[in-house]
Amino acid sequence: MIAMRVETFIAEASDRLDRMIAMRLPELTRSAAQRLIESGQVWVNGAPVLRPAHRIRPGDQVTVQIPPPEPVDLIPEPIPLDILYEDEDVLVIHKPAGMVVHPGAGHTRGTLIHAILAHCPDLEGVGGVLRPGLVHRLDKETSGVLLVAKNERTYHFLQAQFKARTVRKVYEALVVGHPPREGVIEAPIARDPRYRKRMAVVPTGRPARTRYQVLKTYEGRWGRYAWLEVYPETGRTHQIRVHLAYVGYPIVGDPVYGRRTPLPCPRLFLHARAITVRLPSRSEPITFEAPLPSDLQEVLRILEEASLYG
Repeated sequence: MIAMRVETFIAEASDRLDRMIAMRLPELTRSAAQRLIESGQVWVNGAPVLRPAHRIRPGDQVTVQIPPPEPVDLIPEPIPLDILYEDEDVLVIHKPAGMVVHPGAGHTRGTLIHAILAHCPDLEGVGGVLRPGLVHRLDKETSGVLLVAKNERTYHFLQAQFKARTVRKVYEALVVGHPPREGVIEAPIARDPRYRKRMAVVPTGRPARTRYQVLKTYEGRWGRYAWLEVYPETGRTHQIRVHLAYVGYPIVGDPVYGRRTPLPCPRLFLHARAITVRLPSRSEPITFEAPLPSDLQEVLRILEEASLYG
């Protein structure tokens, strides 16, 4: 049985109640926030509020009660997996770009979870109904290393490390322009108040921090680009994409936060290359790595050639 979840926060600005909830809790759309308010699941300063348009003032305490998701039947599907490592505790997968991680609206079949359940039938129920074994996620467009806990003990052991921010994640990204050789981006992230399917840097959003360093720069017939190693220190939705676009260096191939470039790139150039964690069965941290996929290596080859020959 999945417990009811309760989230509480203090308002830092004046806004409509439904809009503020959607901004502070990115997993909720504004319409979902409205349904929770109208069904009596939201309190302001300890009193229930039933009007989505209720005006919130700075300092107000907002409490949101989020019911567990409706149970669904997950039917395992024998989809091939690129397994990097497996033992009795974890399954480490190289997720391909274009594959949705877990079921949701419009994605009831063919997700990574369906494939994982076919490979590990005993995972059902570990860590949640819709996300069995998952302690973190990757966007559909992002490739790279993904950890799956194979039992409850490992699930909670890994989840605690993510919450404590002791997990080290390394991404590779190709961005437009030449940023400083290294940098830190600190900017709060929440739902974009104008475009609900996007995230954005919003003053009242959740704290987010991303470090990066430049591996190589390119300049030639396709324009100016930089290949980065990126280290997200928090785990907000679309964090790396939003942060790099915010400072003026959007990721190549990003259809949401980027811009058109002449460079032929088949997809979002963002890859989760490595993750370092501790496992219950090991005394020392272990690093799992997934090499840069061939389609992204080809993009770098094209840039290298253009830089050499103009």
